Amino acid sequence: MAISPTLRRRHLSSLLREAREKRGLTAKWVAEKAKERSGRERGWSESKLNRLESGVWKRVRAEDITVLLDIYGITAPDERATYLTLVREAMQKGWWASYSDVLGTGEFVGLEAEASRIRTFESAAIPGLLQTEDYARALMRDSEQIGSSASLDRRVQARMLRQQILNQSSPPDFHTVIDESVLLRITPELAGQLDHLWEASHRPHTDIRILPLSRGPHAAMTGQFVILDFPLPNQPVVYLEALAEEIYLDKPEEIDRYQRIYEYLRDQALSPEDSRDLIHTLRLSLNEKRHD
Repeated sequence: MAISPTLRRRHLSSLLREAREKRGLTAKWVAEKAKERSGRERGWSESKLNRLESGVWKRVRAEDITVLLDIYGITAPDERATYLTLVREAMQKGWWASYSDVLGTGEFVGLEAEASRIRTFESAAIPGLLQTEDYARALMRDSEQIGSSASLDRRVQARMLRQQILNQSSPPDFHTVIDESVLLRITPELAGQLDHLWEASHRPHTDIRILPLSRGPHAAMTGQFVILDFPLPNQPVVYLEALAEEIYLDKPEEIDRYQRIYEYLRDQALSPEDSRDLIHTLRLSLNEKRHD
């Protein structure tokens, strides 16, 4: 499984926050002690420590982490090595760094790259990991963020590269519930997307379920979401995407809420076999229209 600098950064930040809170220390006190120890008047502040603990940083120095470990009394060589290894790995760059012009920080892609299980509910579009190039291009073409054909091409390329995680030797378990309305909006010109979805439904690590319109109102009508699970000791993350921002939820109560919503949707959806049959019926119908 690929190393994700994004996940390493989040894990390092979580460990630093837990280490301070476990000892009952305030961020202000720790920052003052760090300033004394490092001898750099402008090097430390409460806001800097808050950024380190929340993962809102682009670069981190091993010497800064060493100062914090000393303050927290973390002296065991193995434990200190764990922190410093995370520092080194957090500073690596994933493939998405070269697509920062269209992916921004690439935080979601970085987390997705190391997830052991991905659960998603989609109410408006086919999941990105299952989109064909033509379908992805059609979705992105009218986006206000697209300023040129070159930008559109790079966004589509990045989406196709994301899909490589499903083809690796140990792919994540991918589970998705897709609202039936998503399938009904696919035009004959994009019928290949239904062919691709039907083929994907046969993959051993993929579970595709369609939520039929006949089920009526449901708990997730406000929009799609993604639950990312990781190998221990990393905690799950819920990802919500709005037009202008990305939201990450990692509090236990938030994760539990979305897990319960997903299980409800999964139970309301058609079985994988019935979902496959529905996809097959729709793909045959679209292919007939395409050839008329």
